[in-house]
Amino acid sequence: MRVSDILKVKGNALFTVTPDTLLKDAATTMAEHDIGSLVVMEYGDLVGMLTFREVILTLRTNDGSVGTSTIRKVMDDHPISCTPETDVDEVRRIMLEHHVRYLPVMESRTLMGVISFYDVAKAVVEAQDFENRLLKAYIRDWPEEERHVAR
Repeated sequence: MRVSDILKVKGNALFTVTPDTLLKDAATTMAEHDIGSLVVMEYGDLVGMLTFREVILTLRTNDGSVGTSTIRKVMDDHPISCTPETDVDEVRRIMLEHHVRYLPVMESRTLMGVISFYDVAKAVVEAQDFENRLLKAYIRDWPEEERHVAR
C-alpha cells in the first residue's frame, strides 16, 4: 500500500497557513476543523509544519497564553515529508523514528496532502481486515479431501 492510496480515501481537504499567521488564529483554525496540524507555506513552498505539539509547548512557555507570536516563531521549520509513492511501511518507520504524527505529502514541490499517524493506522487495520476476510472465505470454501478408509 502506498501513501496515494491513503490520500484517495482521506479526501482533498487541506489547511495551510503562512509563517506570519498569528498563532492564536492558527489554533482557532485547528480547533474549528478538528485537525492536529497545519502546513506552513510561503510563496508556494513548504516551509514548516505547525502541530498541536508546538501550540502546547508555547502555552507551557507562556503560562497558558499563545500571546501575539506568529507561527514562524514556533513552527517546525524542517518538516519531514513523503511522496505519494512512499510505501506505508516506510511511512510508519519514518513517523516512529522521527517521532512525528503528521507528514506532508509532496510531489516535487507541490503539496498533495497531509497524512497522520491515525490515517496510517486506519489504512493498515482496514487492509488487515480485508485480508482476514479473504483468508476466512478461502478456508470456509476449502474443498474436503477424499477420505480413504483402510480395509
